[in-house]
Amino acid sequence: MSRRSYASSMHERRASRYRVSDEELMNFVLRVALLSYQLQPKPAEAAPAEPERDKDYSSRLHGALSSSIFSLGDLFRDGHKGVRFPKDLIKVLEQKLQDIAMGKDPAYSDQLIRRTMAVFYGQVKDETFRRQMKENRKIEELILMFATNATNVLKKEPTLQGDGWKVELNSHIAQFVRLLRDCLRHVSHVSPELTARLEMYTAKLAPAQPAYSDSGYDSASTSQRDSTSSTRRISMHVNDMPLVLTAARLFKLPVNVVQKEIEDMSAYCTEKAALNDLKTCLKNINAGAPFPFRREDFESEAAWQYWRTIETSHLSQLMVVMVQFNPELAKSTPSEALPPTHAANGRPGSVYSTYSSSRPDSVYANSSAQRQASVSSRHSVLSLGTLGPSDPDAVPTVLEGDEEIQVGFHFTFIPPNPRKYYKRLIEYCIAADLEAMLSPAVGDDDEVSLGILSPPHIELINECALRWRVPQTYRVASFLDAVRQFYERNEVPLECVPEALANVTRVVNEIELEKWPVQDVDYLAQIYGQLFSTFLSHLYHSLDGLPQVKPSEIAPYLTILVTVRDSGLLERYDVDVAARMADIQNQIRQVSARYYGQKLQELQAAPGVNRALPLLLMTDEIEKNAKLLDKRFPEPILGHLDIVSLMLEVQIPHFLMDLDDSKKRLFEDSMNGPTPDVPIQDIFALYRRTKTLLGMYKAFCPNGEIKFDLGGFFEPYVRQWLINTDNKTTQWVQAAIAADKFQAEGDAGHSSSIIDLFDSLRSPIQVLQDLEWIDEYQEARFFTSLSKTISKAINQYCTTIEELFMSEIFPRPSEYLQPQKSSAWLEKAKQLADRGEKKVEAFTFQPESCVKLNNIEAARRLLDNMYEQMEADKKMEVLEHSAPPVPEKVDRGDRFLFTVKIAIAEGLVPLDSSPSAKLDTFVTLSDEQGNRLAKTRTIYESLNPRWDESFDLSVDKPLWIMISVRDRALVGKHDTVGRAYLCLDPKRFGDFLTHDLWMDLDTQGRILLRVSMEGEKDDPQFYFGRAFRSLKRAENDMVRVFIDKMSPFIQQCLSRTVLKTLVKSTQGGSIHYNKALGNVTALFGSLGTKDDVQIPLPVSEKPRIKPESLTDVEIEQAILPLFDFFDANLSTLNTYLSESTKDMVMSRVWKEILNVIEGLLVPPLSDVQSEMKPLSDKEVDIVFKWLKFLRDYFYAGGEGPISLEALQNQKYRDVLSIRLYYDWHTDALMEECVRMMQHSLRAATPVKKRAKSVYQQRNLGTIKKSKKEKQQEKEKEVSNGETILRILRMRPNTSDFIAQQLQALNSLQAERDAEVQDAEKRKLQRPRQQLPVPPLPSIPPVPSVPPKSR
Repeated sequence: MSRRSYASSMHERRASRYRVSDEELMNFVLRVALLSYQLQPKPAEAAPAEPERDKDYSSRLHGALSSSIFSLGDLFRDGHKGVRFPKDLIKVLEQKLQDIAMGKDPAYSDQLIRRTMAVFYGQVKDETFRRQMKENRKIEELILMFATNATNVLKKEPTLQGDGWKVELNSHIAQFVRLLRDCLRHVSHVSPELTARLEMYTAKLAPAQPAYSDSGYDSASTSQRDSTSSTRRISMHVNDMPLVLTAARLFKLPVNVVQKEIEDMSAYCTEKAALNDLKTCLKNINAGAPFPFRREDFESEAAWQYWRTIETSHLSQLMVVMVQFNPELAKSTPSEALPPTHAANGRPGSVYSTYSSSRPDSVYANSSAQRQASVSSRHSVLSLGTLGPSDPDAVPTVLEGDEEIQVGFHFTFIPPNPRKYYKRLIEYCIAADLEAMLSPAVGDDDEVSLGILSPPHIELINECALRWRVPQTYRVASFLDAVRQFYERNEVPLECVPEALANVTRVVNEIELEKWPVQDVDYLAQIYGQLFSTFLSHLYHSLDGLPQVKPSEIAPYLTILVTVRDSGLLERYDVDVAARMADIQNQIRQVSARYYGQKLQELQAAPGVNRALPLLLMTDEIEKNAKLLDKRFPEPILGHLDIVSLMLEVQIPHFLMDLDDSKKRLFEDSMNGPTPDVPIQDIFALYRRTKTLLGMYKAFCPNGEIKFDLGGFFEPYVRQWLINTDNKTTQWVQAAIAADKFQAEGDAGHSSSIIDLFDSLRSPIQVLQDLEWIDEYQEARFFTSLSKTISKAINQYCTTIEELFMSEIFPRPSEYLQPQKSSAWLEKAKQLADRGEKKVEAFTFQPESCVKLNNIEAARRLLDNMYEQMEADKKMEVLEHSAPPVPEKVDRGDRFLFTVKIAIAEGLVPLDSSPSAKLDTFVTLSDEQGNRLAKTRTIYESLNPRWDESFDLSVDKPLWIMISVRDRALVGKHDTVGRAYLCLDPKRFGDFLTHDLWMDLDTQGRILLRVSMEGEKDDPQFYFGRAFRSLKRAENDMVRVFIDKMSPFIQQCLSRTVLKTLVKSTQGGSIHYNKALGNVTALFGSLGTKDDVQIPLPVSEKPRIKPESLTDVEIEQAILPLFDFFDANLSTLNTYLSESTKDMVMSRVWKEILNVIEGLLVPPLSDVQSEMKPLSDKEVDIVFKWLKFLRDYFYAGGEGPISLEALQNQKYRDVLSIRLYYDWHTDALMEECVRMMQHSLRAATPVKKRAKSVYQQRNLGTIKKSKKEKQQEKEKEVSNGETILRILRMRPNTSDFIAQQLQALNSLQAERDAEVQDAEKRKLQRPRQQLPVPPLPSIPPVPSVPPKSR
């Protein structure tokens, strides 16, 4: 290091330790204020003007034009780039223009000036102009806009003849520039380059003759300026010095003291000294001296060259302006004539000549990147203005003639440490303005500054910064630092900090940080770090109010923090942003935990025994606060602080821990009686709220991990609730039926009980669905359990309704001692009323019975809707695909459902010795212990009864059942007609097919049982299938009772007794053959309408002579009681039955009529010889006449209860076919039967399929599909000669033939069944088949006969 460098470094250290005193600051501020006064024109006594009449007008005009600007190009001809003005200038300019236009500003009282300003004010108000200026903000374009408007106004002025407007234009532009300088006084942080540019324009616009000129800078006062020329004369009284008065008020100095200081300073604080200060700065830059800056003060060569170019140009322009205002300064002045400089203690001379450092307090005076241009040539002091951005190295040449200017710190107006002085001045001004603002002397109506600094202080600060060469970068940084210090002492409001930050941002936008001096960047980074810490602390404490914090409360802090963070300077200050953010995150967590604890304690302190209520309210509080904060703070604060996530990260785990701690007490309180302390509805609500919180935690805390088995915690509650619901089903059924009057409601014809019951059953389904259980498989199991409950309720409802229905159909006399047997008494009494001729009385149906049947039919529709509501098919898929694996070697305890249909019995022997005795039989099924499992209805007066009733029996192991055929007794025990035994072994019925079992009774006769089996499953489809089956069987049983009540009367009216009575009335005499043939033709013609099925007679059949025919009226009269019976009952059925139920009942009535007609003609199929005799031709004709009359009655021309298609069904066609073979010869019948049997063998014999499964009846869709398939198969069946075999039973010596044919049929069916079983075995033996069919085991031993039951 050289001696000079070492000396400079030592001096810099001493200067850095130097503390600025108030006296020193006051001294240098007064110097600058005095210089400002010296450099601005002063009003003085004007020289006597030569009378205007003595001058020639043309010569005067020529002189004026020669000194005026004919073109704006003359003003901007140097080609330098424009300087940007502050954005607040337009607002201040608009107000000034308005005041001038309205005559409120006396400084601009000239009418022509006011008119020009008023026109330009209108343009300033235009939005297009404002938008253009906002985007451009070049001072030259603003002046050009004014000049254009002024030209248009002045050209139209009649008083300005010829080229007079040009002279006036020059004056108006000068006045506008003056106005701009006035406006800049009210704008803070004005660029020194802009001030210098306006000074240059003022100099160009000044008159050529010696006159005072407005040389000032943005801090100069213009209120006393004049545009007319005058003799230069300076007043030395402080009252004429605005800035001096401002400084005096700032330092609270009396006028006399300031006057004395000014008089002392005037000896050495001259314009020449100021010019020398500028020259010294130029020499220092060229020589690489520490002040103002040198290469070491910048990070890059480009930054150094940028600053050097701008600074040298700026210094040159200031020097040019000074010389233009005072040409005397251009003359050579010896160095000894220079005024002495005073040190800090006021003594002459400077002690800072060796001020130097490796990194001095650098200065940078520019707020724009715009460069200044030259105005003349180069070889004199006046030619300094020629320096520009392109020739900074020309400074040595310019300064060659100023040998007395030395390199170093030899300044008159620049203090020893200008940066500290400037910083201290700002603090002084802010303190003074705050004191003035808070002074009691300031009234409410007094005008005060709305900014941090008042306009006089802004002017003073700007002037000092200009003369002390304080760069714009340090000016905004030091101002921000001062505001920060005052804010931390609570002396200025928060709004002042963003205002100071905005100044920094503006400068950073104009000058990149890379071009700043290094120490200014470090200084700004230090300030930003302190601001970040301060306002981060404010944010830290503001978050104590969570969750009630509002965005408006922390928005000012966030604005400042974001600005500081985005600057990228925090790294220079070594601020660990991540660590500070982590501190605030921990603070949010702690506040959230504290708030949660206080709130839960407050909720639990409330009176009440419901322990779930505080937890429920707590979930509401957590969700409400989370939504509120998410709405208020949708984005993370500062990019790191997600308040909602941090709050939920703490509160939700706390809640789950509290919930788990209360698990035992919650369960106990929810199960303590019929009205528990904790209702199950609150438990379910707590589940939903907890599920919502877990969803929120997953959404807001994706990286968080929380372990809580939601399903496992609440599953016991759901299981217990399902048990309680199942226990309530009996009560629901009883309550619904008890409140029902069984009166039709609406078009469906059902009553209220079925609606009430299904409303009760739908409620738990909705409850489960509202839970939206988290585990699909577990939810499917819940619905399975609920399906079982529904099936149970439906079965109970069917049983109860059937009992009520039977009590209506078979009313019990109230005086009878045994009401359970009243129906038997009633039936027996009716049958024994007339021993000579048994006569059945017609039964009249009640509307209530119809409504009950409608209820069953409505229940099927409602159950189907419930099936869809539960989405049972989806639940079934979940059970199939998501079921956990079954452990091996574990007995699953499979259950199986047997369906036992008790069909018919044959060959029963009456217990009485009387040959005409009949039996009133019913069948019971009992288990091994003698417990009754099922019971059929009673079929009266028949030795071949048909019950056709089915029962479901659930077994888990082989079960022996006893089938007992009983004869109902009026008094005492019912007699046993016979017994049979059947083992329901799942292994024996593993083919799942329907087995027709003829069981021989232990006495005489046999009974036909149809047995099928299916696996009993635990899934919704199975239980819905059982419910549908219960409804269907109840419906079938009730319809069968309807038919049973009508069938005896139908059989009585369509009996052989009536038929023979009718025929006897017409016997006697022979009938002519032709007449008989005509009657037969007429008979078939009447039967064969266009809608009838035509069955032609074979050619070999010869017509026979028939007796004389009865008229249709006579034939119809014979069955008139039947029509009356139908009229009485069908109207009731038609009125009270629903459409679907009515169709079903009417179809069964028609089927019963066809069966009765068929029974008149042929006996049932059997291999035993029948005692029934064939009817005569006349009797056959009468029977078919009856069939036609009944068909027409039910069709009624399309208005009847049954359609023609349903009337002429397959059964109807089978009955008509009897007429074809009825009078054939026996041999011909046998031959035809064999032929048809052979045809049947060649045709595809119907394959015996599996029994109808519960799953095929799980909803109405599957039921209708199964029914349709059954109908299609029935239509495809090929006739096997059954009709012929039934006719042959009435012919002698045909028993062997019939037995042979039936055996052949049975053998054929057995072969088909064997094929089906083999196919099933192969299917079950395929891979992945669970249960292969085991070999047929031996039948278990028959248990002992239990005692007879009643």
